[in-house]
Amino acid sequence: MRFRFFALVAAACLVLVNAANAQGKIQLQWFAQSAFKLTMPGGKVAMIDPWITGNPKCPPEWKDLDKFGKVDVIFVTHGHGDHLGDSIALAKKNEAPVWAPAGMDQFLIALGVLPASLAPRFGKGGTIEPVPGLKVTAVHAEHSSEMILKDPATGKETSYPAGEPVGFIFQFDNGFTIYDMGDTALFGDMKFYGERYKPDLLLIPIGGHFVMNPSDAAFATREWIKPKMVLPMHYGTSSVLKGTPAEFKTALGQTSIKVLDDWQPGQVKEF
Repeated sequence: MRFRFFALVAAACLVLVNAANAQGKIQLQWFAQSAFKLTMPGGKVAMIDPWITGNPKCPPEWKDLDKFGKVDVIFVTHGHGDHLGDSIALAKKNEAPVWAPAGMDQFLIALGVLPASLAPRFGKGGTIEPVPGLKVTAVHAEHSSEMILKDPATGKETSYPAGEPVGFIFQFDNGFTIYDMGDTALFGDMKFYGERYKPDLLLIPIGGHFVMNPSDAAFATREWIKPKMVLPMHYGTSSVLKGTPAEFKTALGQTSIKVLDDWQPGQVKEF
């Protein structure tokens, strides 16, 4: 009888914990540029475009990849070094799959950089559920995608095709949606993505030169996507990425959209 009582109590506690997780907070930690650590309500951890060790704006205390603890899954929008970053090292360290454009993962497998088990393939329009409580859809980004890796035959740094660049729509069971645009220029379907997915949080590049400048990014945010909150990213890590959050906020003008321009590299925010 006593055993049954404790079993019922344990079962009730498990239900309460699961319910709390389902309604829990999403934690997002930004490391400058487009690098993020995403901790989900159930405790699973994802890294997004994890350019960490070579990132000049990433706080020094986070340059040690062991500081991130257990990483369950990695997302990469395209093959450029400031996005692919430390993905391969993190994947091997944690046995964590790298979800990236299909053409990119295909080359990582063919070159022997990652085994097929750590380089699953999907493409634009595809939706996956890599961990419980999270659905991820790959969407269009207007950019390029190459990666620099050592040629296994010559040992020299060589440029390889890395599929087509993507953005990611992250949809959580608690109803929260993040649209990570990756690197992109303006394109008209941003309006469709805003209407279709209604993102709560938009992660948008503003640096210019390789991506949208603050004016174009503000236009896309205000006129097309219309999120509840926006983080301007991908600026200030090189001399050509001149756009600033202040310029973005000025271009955005009067709006109900909350600009997270106080978000500093290394800082965690909860949603």
